[in-house]
Amino acid sequence: MKTKEFQRVPSESWGSVLPSEWNDWSWQLRNRIQTLEQLEKRLPLSGEERAGTILAGKKLALGITPHFFSLIDPQDPDCPIRRQVVPRIEEASRAPDEMVDPCGEDSHMPVPGLVHRYPDRVLLLVTDRCASYCRYCTRSRVVSGAGEQELTVDLEGAFRYLENHPEVRDVLLSGGDPLLLSDAKLNAILTRLRSISSIEFIRIGTRIPIFLPQRITPELVAMLKQHHPLWMSIHSNHPKELSYEVREALGRLADAGIPLGNQSVLLKGVNDRSETLKDLFHKLLLCRVRPYYLYQCDLITGSAHLRTTIREGQEIMEQLRGYTTGYAVPTYVVDGPGGGGKIPIGPGYIVGMADDRVILKNYKGDVYEYPEISQTQVAGLKG
Repeated sequence: MKTKEFQRVPSESWGSVLPSEWNDWSWQLRNRIQTLEQLEKRLPLSGEERAGTILAGKKLALGITPHFFSLIDPQDPDCPIRRQVVPRIEEASRAPDEMVDPCGEDSHMPVPGLVHRYPDRVLLLVTDRCASYCRYCTRSRVVSGAGEQELTVDLEGAFRYLENHPEVRDVLLSGGDPLLLSDAKLNAILTRLRSISSIEFIRIGTRIPIFLPQRITPELVAMLKQHHPLWMSIHSNHPKELSYEVREALGRLADAGIPLGNQSVLLKGVNDRSETLKDLFHKLLLCRVRPYYLYQCDLITGSAHLRTTIREGQEIMEQLRGYTTGYAVPTYVVDGPGGGGKIPIGPGYIVGMADDRVILKNYKGDVYEYPEISQTQVAGLKG
């Protein structure tokens, strides 16, 4: 497939299903792959995958929408789509330094479901369910109903907290996936947040446009448009995910004036090559989505087989910066283990620093000097 192609995912890929059913997001949810039997009927599994699927219900449930499953190449055991959603036995292992709550959310939760780690913004978890389940999910302890904890959400308590903390100007809705809520439920949450005068803008973090583009209905988009300024962060990791249907769904959101950003996770065997990420980021721009963050995979328990090193991430960023438009280059970040927040990890373009100059290198390795102006020089200019 050429980089810029947006292939349609046909209903025929699922057998005798009517196009009207295939394009119905509720049908997609009802017909998800959720059991070993369903998975084996459609995909020859390796021993590692079969064993991982048997154990999936003890940590993070199996769930794959027909749309996303149809992107898997059944002949390729290393298919990047497959690696993201098909469980493996490695998930049952715990490598040194892995954590159940790698971002330290539970320790920054003044109200059940509300995470306040940064001075002026909060994370509001509104559901524990997703359309499909990523095997590297940083919130697997509470997502899908199979983890170690149950997500408890006190929405009214969260609203009261926000009313009493006017320093919070930015609310990010996440979960689980907020777009799995009904239009009415989501509208009620957004309306209540908009009634708090100190809340300046709202963001929604979602993978629904990728997993379930059928959910992005005209009715949903019309409702979201009523709550501007509203931003949306989607989550796409590989160019193959950006199908024709996904591009159409993202176009409806963009046409409604919703700024779209993408958050990718750097994953071993999925997108750990600069060529793959460049293709993804170029394709996102064609969908009017700005590549926003590239995350180092969190230290979630059972994710070692999907994690790269930070050094590899830096090398990939060096192969992007300067070799494509800046709009296609996200910020590479590590979420500080235990609750440190996002820490940018960029290539080292500063070679040296002195009081009067900074020595820099560009993307090709050429060295340049940038003179630093001193206060003495500024005073001389005034004279």
